[in-house]
Amino acid sequence: METLYLLVPMSLVLVVVIAAALWWALHAGQYDDLDRPAESILLDNDKP
Repeated sequence: METLYLLVPMSLVLVVVIAAALWWALHAGQYDDLDRPAESILLDNDKP
């Protein structure tokens, strides 16, 4: 029972850290354009 007093707050802190990282990634534009980097490899002109 004593370990629950330690593990529950630690898990709540971990959830807050993960949520903050996701919020930062969404507002920093990390997920704005997912298709262009994948297509740029296919459309690259490799001329010697």
